[in-house]
Amino acid sequence: MLRNFAIARNKLAGVPRPQRNYHSKGGVWGYRPVARRAYEVSEEVKQSRNAQGNVYRWVEAFRQHGHKLAAVNPISIKVSGGQSELQELNPAFYGLQTQQTVRTAGLLSTPTSAQNVAQLEQLLRDIYCSSSASAEFAYVEDTEEREWLAKNFESLSELQLQPTERCEIAELLIKSQAWDNFMALKFPTVKRYSGEGAESMLAFFWQLLRDSVQANIEHVVLAMPHRGRTPLQAALLNMRPAKVFRKLSGASEFADDIEAMSDVISHFHVSEQLQVLGKSINFSMVRNPSHLEAANPVAMGKTRSKQQSRGEGAFNRDSENAEPFGQHILNVILHGDAAFAGQGINQECLNMAYVPHFEVGGSLHLIVNNQVGFTTPGERGRSTEYTSDLAKTIQAPVFHVNGDDPETLIRITNLAFRYQREFRKDVFIDLNCYRRWGHNELDDPTFTNPLVYKIVHQRQSVPDIYTAELAKQGVLSAEQAKQMREQYMSHLNEELSLAPSYQPPPSYFEQQWAGLQLAPANELTYWDTGLDYGLLHWIGQQSVAFPTDFNIHPHLLKTFVQGRLKKLEAGAKIDWATAETLAIGSLMYQGHNVRFSGEDVGRGTFSHRHAMLVDQQTNEMYVPLNHMEGGKGGKLELAHSILSEEAVLGFEYGMAIDNPQNLIIWEAQFGDFANGAQIIIDAFIVSGESKWMESNALVMLLPHGYDGAASEHSSCRIERFLQLCDSKETAPDGDSVNIHVVNPTTPAQYYHVLRRQLARNFRKPLVVVAPKTLLRLPAATSTHEDFQPGTLFQNVIGDSTVQPEQVRKVIICSGKHYYNLVEERAKRQIQDTAIVRLESLCPFPVQELQAQLAQYGNVQSFVWSQEEHRNMGAWTFVRPRFENLIGQQLHYCGRCEAPTPATGIGKVHKREVDEIVAAPFEL
Repeated sequence: MLRNFAIARNKLAGVPRPQRNYHSKGGVWGYRPVARRAYEVSEEVKQSRNAQGNVYRWVEAFRQHGHKLAAVNPISIKVSGGQSELQELNPAFYGLQTQQTVRTAGLLSTPTSAQNVAQLEQLLRDIYCSSSASAEFAYVEDTEEREWLAKNFESLSELQLQPTERCEIAELLIKSQAWDNFMALKFPTVKRYSGEGAESMLAFFWQLLRDSVQANIEHVVLAMPHRGRTPLQAALLNMRPAKVFRKLSGASEFADDIEAMSDVISHFHVSEQLQVLGKSINFSMVRNPSHLEAANPVAMGKTRSKQQSRGEGAFNRDSENAEPFGQHILNVILHGDAAFAGQGINQECLNMAYVPHFEVGGSLHLIVNNQVGFTTPGERGRSTEYTSDLAKTIQAPVFHVNGDDPETLIRITNLAFRYQREFRKDVFIDLNCYRRWGHNELDDPTFTNPLVYKIVHQRQSVPDIYTAELAKQGVLSAEQAKQMREQYMSHLNEELSLAPSYQPPPSYFEQQWAGLQLAPANELTYWDTGLDYGLLHWIGQQSVAFPTDFNIHPHLLKTFVQGRLKKLEAGAKIDWATAETLAIGSLMYQGHNVRFSGEDVGRGTFSHRHAMLVDQQTNEMYVPLNHMEGGKGGKLELAHSILSEEAVLGFEYGMAIDNPQNLIIWEAQFGDFANGAQIIIDAFIVSGESKWMESNALVMLLPHGYDGAASEHSSCRIERFLQLCDSKETAPDGDSVNIHVVNPTTPAQYYHVLRRQLARNFRKPLVVVAPKTLLRLPAATSTHEDFQPGTLFQNVIGDSTVQPEQVRKVIICSGKHYYNLVEERAKRQIQDTAIVRLESLCPFPVQELQAQLAQYGNVQSFVWSQEEHRNMGAWTFVRPRFENLIGQQLHYCGRCEAPTPATGIGKVHKREVDEIVAAPFEL
């Protein structure tokens, strides 16, 4: 029965599975369906396997279970990897006798081979249960991939290194060790997160670079945490050691004329043009924070941005000659073992790997498996056997390697690279190594892991083991290894002496960023973002145009398409979604690409956008703006994201830091969803420029408003973003504040602030406190005059409906609350109260606010009115700036303090609304 099942499975193996649908068979900008590869196991192999089904089952058992016996752990306190035997690997389990002669097909790359069972068993054990490497790929569903992995893993030993290559590897390991020894000697109190115990990762990069240039890879984008980062940069990636030594002397890693808060040496990055095998390749690390895995989606986003600039994959306008994603730009990610298993951002990143608009052609992963996280042993840091087991969620093959064997790691690296090139999928290498010291060099790991560190402290280092082996084989003498070490130590001493005079070269506003600059520190700049309405009218028409044979939803045809055309023709009552379309479409017309990312962004959470139309009969997707003729040909990518905030926002940040001419917009489904991305916001978006001189124009749209939706979906937590900005309380702001936060009240204001992102000669992240009810509020509309040349984003909007000399009270507010106040004022027929809108919160527009208030010479009181609770919203931000810089007392009107943003009781919500709208007029 088992044999018949195996035969049936083999017959089905070559049948292609149905391809996943994504609305469009023809594809859209940023996504193009790829036909599934046709593959079938050869008849000869199938006949051989079916003829000797038990032998095939036995071979498959080694492919599935052999890794359980492989002693890939260099510091194991278990015997033989923890298991001495498995019944699944015993030939008797399959009715095979030791002296029996069998014939196998598909093993060791030969069509058919004959040998006795004992010989075959030894061969299988050498391959799958060796002490240096093992493989997991039996869970991969695709038959072609499994067959490819088996064939190539079983022929792993065919890659032989030349003596000169082995000497190169030895020199890299020696340099890594020498770097760490030098740092320990010269800077004994520094936490350097050395590579000691994991020096063989240099062999991984050595092979990766060689494979990359031979495969015509032009750019490698790398994300990696602290561990071994500086020895890698110094030994292989051309970073000047003087840069590190200058930093450790108390100076900045940037030039003296740059005001930056900077970062620690374990967060240093490189972007270098390397020469490998006579070819040039660009290698760049993304900046990393202390949140170890947070840089991973940033690297993915940066990779995809470079692929877009290169015209790879679905970004190639010539679909007939399009190259697949990853053809010239490769994404590589290093992980720590505890962090990879424990941090949810990794699951989010893997879940994005093959999602349209987030795919990068597969990533190559290396887990630097220290087997301890801070002080936590591996078995207490996860619920699975391997730290790499998360890779199985996307059926990525995993290779486990003993870190004491750099040559086997090189072979595995080559195999993983070839798999990634062949199938453009993710693949993992689990490098089993150790940390010679604790979490950092000042920590004592024996407090919590005495048995493991007894082994560590008694053994030789990885470079010493390898050089001793080469000496034994006559490849590299001990004297030659000593000279390599002494020469590098001499180089490091020379760099140390040069550190005081070393001036770091510029690493910002170069290449694609040329022509841009830092924002001015002492002034707010103003940018004409208006355009001729004739052009905007035409763009608006194009935004709702569709083919004659397209079956549009009847409701959209009536309310959305025809409604928009009427508003555009009248040049009045232009709503939020239309203004957004005019901003995006005009940027595209001027040659900029726009990417809109988030959950359900095509239609919009509140069913207002409909930038994507879906044929009601064929399910085909159509993006009207991408068929707009004329202009400079910018494109719109609508990236419907997975249900993730942290990884997706990190991905968008990665795209935004790579190309300043593209507008990257991330929309939270509701503003509070940004809570799930707080690490990306804190570690990258609001601090990246100050730490790393890395600018970006990423836009975050955060729907906000108290509409009776209870706590979670009422507030985008304005107060958190304002707390994160570096706006001054006692001096006027310039555009140089780290983030710009706006709460616009009209569609035209939204239009101008989006266009301003790319119109300026600097780039700043923008937080838009986005509306919900204003999307369709008749009072919150604009006219064609609001978009004409000469118009711009207004930081403050005054009140033109009152007589200035009659005003006794000024209410200052921000966002949609303004309309409630206007309605209440009209209801009360009040003539002596002006309502001023603060559209820009950060930078705080002191001069504009002063100019508006100066016209009210008879004012007796100033009131700040907000929807949010007193300990939330903009109150604590606005008050000190208003009182310090305007010089007037500001009274508060709004909800009282509370632990949650909003009540979930309908009657209470209604009472609060009535109270906060009435209070400013009764004060």
